[in-house]
Amino acid sequence: MKLEIEQEDDGRWLAEAGDLPGVMAYGATRDEAVRKVEALVLRVLADRLEHGERAPEVDRLFAA
Repeated sequence: MKLEIEQEDDGRWLAEAGDLPGVMAYGATRDEAVRKVEALVLRVLADRLEHGERAPEVDRLFAA
């Protein structure tokens, strides 16, 4: 999954999951923003699986 990371004018960092529109997180540092968005990505994918939705990102991990 490709992450887009940029620093805002106010100094905060924003990390966004390109494959999951709207999944983004702010952090005081670049590393904090990345850790937060990675955790959020996992929550979103887990929620999709729990509700029987497709999660192509997970399908690629478990491809035979």
